[in-house]
Amino acid sequence: MAHEGGGKAILAALTANLGIAATKFVAFLVTGSSSMLAEAVHSVADSGNQLLLLIGGKRSRREATPAHPFGFGRERYVYAFIVSIVLFSVGGLFALNEAWHKWAQPEAIGGRWWWVPLAVLVVAIGLEGFSFRTAIQESNPQRGKRTWAQFIRTAKEPELPVVLLEDSAALVGLVFALIGVGLTLVTGNGRWDAAGTAAIGLLLVFVAGVLAIEMKSLLIGEAARPQQLQAITDALENGPEGAISRVIHLRTMHLGPEEVLVAAKLAVGPLERGVDIAEAIDAAERRAREALPGTQLVMYLEPDIDRGPQERAQWDNAPVAADSTYVPDEPGEVRDMGHSR
Repeated sequence: MAHEGGGKAILAALTANLGIAATKFVAFLVTGSSSMLAEAVHSVADSGNQLLLLIGGKRSRREATPAHPFGFGRERYVYAFIVSIVLFSVGGLFALNEAWHKWAQPEAIGGRWWWVPLAVLVVAIGLEGFSFRTAIQESNPQRGKRTWAQFIRTAKEPELPVVLLEDSAALVGLVFALIGVGLTLVTGNGRWDAAGTAAIGLLLVFVAGVLAIEMKSLLIGEAARPQQLQAITDALENGPEGAISRVIHLRTMHLGPEEVLVAAKLAVGPLERGVDIAEAIDAAERRAREALPGTQLVMYLEPDIDRGPQERAQWDNAPVAADSTYVPDEPGEVRDMGHSR
C-alpha cells in the first residue's frame, strides 16, 4: 500500500470516529445507556488507533542507521500490533466490564431524552459507513481477485486491513447497540442494554485477536508472495548471457510492506574469471529489480557451482518447520520456506 492511499483511509476513519465519539458521550450523559458508553469508548479507542497508524507510517520512513541497517519499515507492523492491544483492552475488556455491572444492576432508559441514543446510533452508522466505503475503495486496487478474508490474511501493508476490520466491527457493534437500546426502550428492561454492551465487547475482543495474529506473523517476518518469488526466480535465471543456470535456493523476508530482503544461491556456469561472475550477478540483480518495480529489493546473491542432483538432495533433506511453505527445488521453480498465515 502506498502511504498516500493508506493515509486517506486512516484520515477518513479518524474524522468519523472523533465526531461519533463526541455524540455517543453526549447520548450516554443524558440517558445513562451502557451500550452508548461502550460505543463511545470504542470510538475513542478507534481514534487513538488511527493516530497510532499514522505515527507508525511516519516513523517507518526514517533512514537506516548503523544500529538498524535495514531501516525501520517494520515499525508499521509494531504500531499495528499495538492497535490490537488497545482494541482488546480499552475497547473489548471495558465493554465486557460495563456489561457485567449493568447486568447485575440494570437501568432502564427513560425521560424526555429517550430518543437521543437511537438518533445518535443512526447517524453513527451513516458516518461509519462512509469510512468503511473509503477503506473498501482504497483496498480494491490492491486486493485484486483475492477475497476480503484472503486480502486481510495475506496483505503485507497493515493499515488497510486494520481500518477494514475496525470499521466493520464498528458497524456491527452499532447494530448491537441499536438492538440493545431499542429492546430496552420497548420492554423497560435494562438487561437488554447490558446484553448489547456484552455483544460489543465480545466482538471487539475477537477482532483484536485476529489483528494480533496477523500482525505477529508480519513482525516475525513473512516471505514475499508466490507471484513475487516466481518473478524473482525467473529474472535471476533467464539472463541473456546464460551465466546463471538456475537458482539453487532462495529465501525472502519482508523488511517492510514495500521492502523485501532477498538471499539466494545461484548456480553459475564454468566462468573463468571472477569479474565475469560479478558481472553476471550484477545483471541478475538488475533484472530482479526491474521485474518488481514497485518493491525495493535488498539483495544478497551468492554464486556457486551447479552440483546437480547431489546438491538438490542436500537442500531437500534440510529440516523444514511444520508451518513452513515448502516447494521442492527443481529447475525453473522456486524453493522457499516462509510463514503462511
